[in-house]
Amino acid sequence: MIANALLIGFILYFGVKHLLSSFGIVESSNPYKFVIKLIFIGIFMNSSFFLCEQIININSLISEAMRNIGNSFLDCDICFSNVVDISNSIIIIEENTNNVFSIDGIIKTIVSIGYINLIFMYSIRYVLIKVFVLISPFAIITLSSRSTSFIFKSWLKCFISLLFTELFATFILVVMFSVPYSPSDLISKLLFMGSIFALMKVNNYVRDFIGGISIDTYSSMYGMRNMIKMK
Repeated sequence: MIANALLIGFILYFGVKHLLSSFGIVESSNPYKFVIKLIFIGIFMNSSFFLCEQIININSLISEAMRNIGNSFLDCDICFSNVVDISNSIIIIEENTNNVFSIDGIIKTIVSIGYINLIFMYSIRYVLIKVFVLISPFAIITLSSRSTSFIFKSWLKCFISLLFTELFATFILVVMFSVPYSPSDLISKLLFMGSIFALMKVNNYVRDFIGGISIDTYSSMYGMRNMIKMK
């Protein structure tokens, strides 16, 4: 309802602008082209939730297809829960010992912090996707005017970057599971730790490639701290 009200507002705005253009005060675009464009915008705006849902489903299907290909080639179930099983099998710290400050202990600590970071990152991603779907009608309606069309472009770039994060993370998981790990091999443990770090930086890689919004918890907290300092 609010988006439709804004659409009516754009119609009134164009009507006033077209009326003023007849007096040579301002320039106005062709009214027939504007009406046709507005009809398409209205259709896409009222179907925005359905369109976003289908885009998300396609993205999930591609991600699932990548995992299934990896499952068939590597003969294992590629998922985040199995990542924890791998870390528990290759990074072993005996109970009642002081191995926390050993190599295995340090790697275990770094990996555990990485898990917490990943939980926060992908929780933020889930919430942001919901938010961008909810504001999709308002983003589409900004295409009614050239002066506001940049809002839609920014929305689309952020929305696509959030979806691409899943695909990039899936690709890293497939590569991660293809590496042979051993509890006695330090190199394999370091490779595993590097894979966790790569998963944490997926959003940064996507942002460098196509732009978009950050879901990195460290960057978010750092930005909030700078804002507080500025105040």
